[in-house]
Amino acid sequence: MRIGLAQTNPIVGAFDYNLEKAKRFIEEAKRMECDLVIFPEFSLIGYPPKDLLEKEDFVENNLRCLDELIRNTEGIAVVCGFIDKNSNGCSKPLNNAAVFFENGKILLKTYKILLPSYDVFDEARYFSPGKCAKWLEWRGKRIGITICEDIWNDKDFPHPQLYEIDPVANLAKDGIDILINISASPYYIGKVELRQKILTHLAKKYNFPIVYVNQVGGNDELIFDGNSKVVLPREIASHAKDFDEDLVTFDFEMGKGVCRETSEGEEAILKALILGTRDYAYKSGFKKAVVGLSGGIDSSLVAWIAREAFGRENVLGVSMPSPYTSKISLDGVYKLVKNLGIKHLNIPISGIFNAYLDTLRPIFEGLPWNVTEENIQARIRGNILMALSNKFGYLVLSTGNKSEMAVGYCTLYGDLTGGLAVISDVPKTLVYRLASYINREEEIIPIEIIKRPPSAELRPNQRDEDDLPPYSVLDLILKEYIENSQDIKDIVKMGFSEDVVKEVVKRVDRNEYKRYQAPPGLKITTKAFGYGRRYPIVQHYTDYLLRNNLN
Repeated sequence: MRIGLAQTNPIVGAFDYNLEKAKRFIEEAKRMECDLVIFPEFSLIGYPPKDLLEKEDFVENNLRCLDELIRNTEGIAVVCGFIDKNSNGCSKPLNNAAVFFENGKILLKTYKILLPSYDVFDEARYFSPGKCAKWLEWRGKRIGITICEDIWNDKDFPHPQLYEIDPVANLAKDGIDILINISASPYYIGKVELRQKILTHLAKKYNFPIVYVNQVGGNDELIFDGNSKVVLPREIASHAKDFDEDLVTFDFEMGKGVCRETSEGEEAILKALILGTRDYAYKSGFKKAVVGLSGGIDSSLVAWIAREAFGRENVLGVSMPSPYTSKISLDGVYKLVKNLGIKHLNIPISGIFNAYLDTLRPIFEGLPWNVTEENIQARIRGNILMALSNKFGYLVLSTGNKSEMAVGYCTLYGDLTGGLAVISDVPKTLVYRLASYINREEEIIPIEIIKRPPSAELRPNQRDEDDLPPYSVLDLILKEYIENSQDIKDIVKMGFSEDVVKEVVKRVDRNEYKRYQAPPGLKITTKAFGYGRRYPIVQHYTDYLLRNNLN
């Protein structure tokens, strides 16, 4: 038996597009003499569809496409994911489903049992769980089929057990020979390795091969890395590409498969950001991007990602110097755009800024310069970028990093302006690591930009660390508070200054309103701002804790 792992990149709700893609992969699998081709979870729909699931015609169109695929597929068996209706009186009318069909006939239909409702997942909102794990006998083999989360509840694996049922254990009791898992498992740093560990653990524990097929591509803020594979008890027998569509095979009789090279570390992170940016733009209808270039490391990194995602001819970098922009910043921008080979505009904002000040001078008379005047500069720049976007069809890529987003070191309607926040889940210290990796063979991001102290340059001699703790400290505190959900007292016990920790936490909570109005950002850590982190804007719990010393 030869199988094909069809690692596809669907667009949410683009049923005809996804259907034609599935047909092409099926034909290719047939040319490769596969007996069975396996697609990811929701391969005809795209994941996650969110509240589109509440539209009856959305569900009907998914069923129409599945029916067409079944009726028009001959000479090969197929496993794919879809949405099914249930009529069993459950509170939720839908099931997250997988189907096994061959020559126009459905041989098995099964439902996802474990429905995640944490972080970016909200499946219990839409679906009823399946009642039991199912298998079929085909070509002399008992084949069990599970969907994504169904493999993540093994009691012997060091991972939280969130459910009472273990579908894999139940299938093992039924004596299956092969386990298939179709997934739409999003990427974050460390996820590939964690996934590999659970698959290897299960293959060794139950002594059967696991065929894992994962979605690839970007859908909104989520990035799917692919990395589909066949895992045997003692080895990885077949492995698809990461961050790209692929079709790889494995022959069970011969024990031979195709193993692609994959990436890790900074290379994998950059691949994820490029894919997320490219797909967000392409699936939204954009072919060009504009980036505001300050001469700092954040905008330089975003410009490099944009070039990789769009091609150098489709990226415009815009420098918008104010009276406080240094020569080193402008020199850095000119060197960067030359190294990247992208288009460049220089649009000074001093005249516009002075017009603002003249207009407001009678109202501000007698009041000192403060963040108001600083923010006016940032908002002028945001308006210019949006004007270029409206006139020429550019997608504006905002350039703020996670550290800035966390503590509100960013300007609403200023540097938060944009259609996509490319590095909003990339801490500042990781920004430096990624820039160094990009420069590993030649200087692309100018070394002057990397080495200079970061500054917003909105007032004379401004430095980020005049307003913030050193990023080496700030990022560690933010990781514990945001990603690890640690309390203030526990973070202080790790050796950080109590005053610094309290101030950081207050700033994080106080600036929730900014993040609600920020562009969607690409998720690469275990806890990103946005859909997966839902905190109230107006809340006094942090103040309550600090006031009553309950930390």
